[in-house]
Amino acid sequence: MSQSPVHFRDQLSTLTDDGKSRKWIYPRVVKGKLYRYRSVLSYFFLVLLFAAPFLKLNGEQLVLLNILERKFVFFGVIFWPQDFYLFVLALLTFMVFIVLFTVVFGRVFCGWACPQTIFLEMVFRKIEIWIEGDQHKRKKLDEAPLTTGKLFKKALKHGIYICISFLIANTFLAYLIGSAALIKIITEPVSMHLSGFLSISVFTLVFYLVFSKMRELVCTVACPYGRLQGVLLDNQSIVVAYDDERGEPRAKRVKEQENQNGDCIDCKLCVEVCPTGIDIRNGTQMECVNCTACIDACDMVMEKINRPIRLIGFKSEEEIRTKRPFHINKRIYAYSAVLLVLMSVLSYLLVTRSEVKTTILRAGGTLYQLRDKDKTVSNLYNAELINKTNSSIRFKLVPENPRARIQYIQKQDSIAYGGVVKLTFFLILPQDEIHKYKSELRFKLVSGNKVLDRFETTFIAAPNP
Repeated sequence: MSQSPVHFRDQLSTLTDDGKSRKWIYPRVVKGKLYRYRSVLSYFFLVLLFAAPFLKLNGEQLVLLNILERKFVFFGVIFWPQDFYLFVLALLTFMVFIVLFTVVFGRVFCGWACPQTIFLEMVFRKIEIWIEGDQHKRKKLDEAPLTTGKLFKKALKHGIYICISFLIANTFLAYLIGSAALIKIITEPVSMHLSGFLSISVFTLVFYLVFSKMRELVCTVACPYGRLQGVLLDNQSIVVAYDDERGEPRAKRVKEQENQNGDCIDCKLCVEVCPTGIDIRNGTQMECVNCTACIDACDMVMEKINRPIRLIGFKSEEEIRTKRPFHINKRIYAYSAVLLVLMSVLSYLLVTRSEVKTTILRAGGTLYQLRDKDKTVSNLYNAELINKTNSSIRFKLVPENPRARIQYIQKQDSIAYGGVVKLTFFLILPQDEIHKYKSELRFKLVSGNKVLDRFETTFIAAPNP
């Protein structure tokens, strides 16, 4: 390669050589095949992102992450604090999936599915190009002195940026507090929802600064995922890579002369289209988000000079060196096995998850009571029932022992949506049922003809002589 590795690895591509100021990037847009695929996928994600808080499934918001009320909804299924173990397991499963995905496909998520990239490249960048022109016109406009025309274009661009950031902020807040609460904030007087309007204002400012000022710095400096590449990637990972075996040495083509050099003509188009300002020909770099813009640009040049496409493409270093296609290695098998186990456990726990969380304990500091009048023994219990469904429930506690009966001190027969009910009752058994000091008794929580939960507790009493 023509550059020393030290030259491009010792500083960010968006900094000047002295490292004291930022080098603003004006990426060129090349609308090749991969760009069109990425556009379709991005628009699908944009529609889903804005629609999800307002879609209902099983009477619940499609996705809700309400940290304040400790309520989480995913595709109509509600998770409460009592399901925290499921959240931890799901998070662990997701992390293993990300590791496996990165080991195999590199940072392709960043270029194709990350909201930061989708909004920047498919929304904000397009607005900038529509108002200010292509990369040369944008750069010339920034360097030009302030005129009425420049002021108008900048004001128009940033005004639209603020409006879109406001829309994103509202959508983001809908994921956190729910779409119904957001609509109340918007439709009711500001004085009734000062904290809500303050939150929207802060989020609007944050998103505006991210997409108008920080831009690629979010990917190259702030995002921790890019830093993981050095740990997760190896020479068998499929990444956006330059085939230096075929492309080097670089040289311009001369008409009617036989080419004695590599296929790369050093046009630098792959550098001009890169949204993070790197030269992919230097090898795999942390700043590369695998957006594939350089693949489209290089393919366009290869077609013009009648050479095979994919001088830059999705390849592994091993494939470039050995010319052998990708194959699954032991590392991928190991991650896949761990992921399969985690997914199996998580699926089992989700399927067997009860709709009502029931906790029943013997009342502290109490002993059993003998009832000589009817020859029975009783224990005092406290129970707590938590409704994890999306509607109120009428219920009944039923002992599985047909000779056992319940005498309530504090009774309720329904649980409100998301509510908690506490019960206090005596569990009474005939004395001739007692054969040991501690015995296990099982209960069913029944709603109509449906068993919502099964649980057990300890019953103590002196054995029947």
